[in-house]
Amino acid sequence: MAAPLSTVDFNLPDGSGIPIEERDPIEVYQIGETRICPIGVEFYNPAFDVTPADLITAIITERGAVRPEELQQQVKLAV
Repeated sequence: MAAPLSTVDFNLPDGSGIPIEERDPIEVYQIGETRICPIGVEFYNPAFDVTPADLITAIITERGAVRPEELQQQVKLAV
């Protein structure tokens, strides 16, 4: 996972409260002016996802790779 330290929010108990921005489906089904899939196919095109915390061993930040247990200290140092 990669993210700037400024995006770490310790007030959220988990990622379920994070709104996921949905991008335009055209980014998936069309290249330039050429449609690359059949009409009528539905798409979900999230801008990002939320990774469960137990799957994260480190976050690559502007301060290097930071383990989850080190995040709070690194965020304080970044301020």
